[in-house]
Amino acid sequence: MLQDYFYTISTWIFPLLIAVTIHETAHGYIAMHLGDDTAKKQGRITLNPLKHIDTFGSIILPLLLIIIKSPFLFGWAKPVPVKFNRLNNPLRDMVLVALAGPVSNVLLAFAGSSILSIMINFGIVDSLWLTRTMINFLLINVILAVFNMIPIPPLDGGRVAVGLLPKELSLILAKLEKYGLIIIITSLFFLPLIGNQIGVKIEPIHWFIQFFSTILIEIITTLTGLHL
Repeated sequence: MLQDYFYTISTWIFPLLIAVTIHETAHGYIAMHLGDDTAKKQGRITLNPLKHIDTFGSIILPLLLIIIKSPFLFGWAKPVPVKFNRLNNPLRDMVLVALAGPVSNVLLAFAGSSILSIMINFGIVDSLWLTRTMINFLLINVILAVFNMIPIPPLDGGRVAVGLLPKELSLILAKLEKYGLIIIITSLFFLPLIGNQIGVKIEPIHWFIQFFSTILIEIITTLTGLHL
């Protein structure tokens, strides 16, 4: 049993570290080119995962999800510092900086799916562990992209929404940022528990992730010729 857990963890840990590292680096890189070099000065525009690891979001939460056999796995890294008032066009550039992370994960998912397609279609690598790891690489990048596009600040989708919505709605949504993490944790864990007690499924974030991840995976695997 313990060996199975280690095997499962090993197929998730590398994809997760790569996904969150490039996600955060992308935020900092785009911010730097749009006028704010805060991330660069703090050494956060780097592919060294140790600079981005968040104890809870990068280690504890993914392990808990693996242990409870969650239908999906995700996590997050330490947010890259961005001073939006230093951007060339704060409102517009905030949207571009926020989109950089999820877009990088979609591109990684395309890359992973392409490699996996070649491996399977041409029989290049006969390794169950590598195949499983590459599948997880595709999945984690899609899930990370979709999860971060949930329109709740401080998630990337929330920042995009704040930048695109009419001013009145934008201000209302921006004020939710200090409660954002509480809303997300409640929706992820406590609402499903309440639903189980009353016999009704209440899983808004799970539904969001599953619906859009399924669509995105279908698009990516179709375009790359991957048949799992």
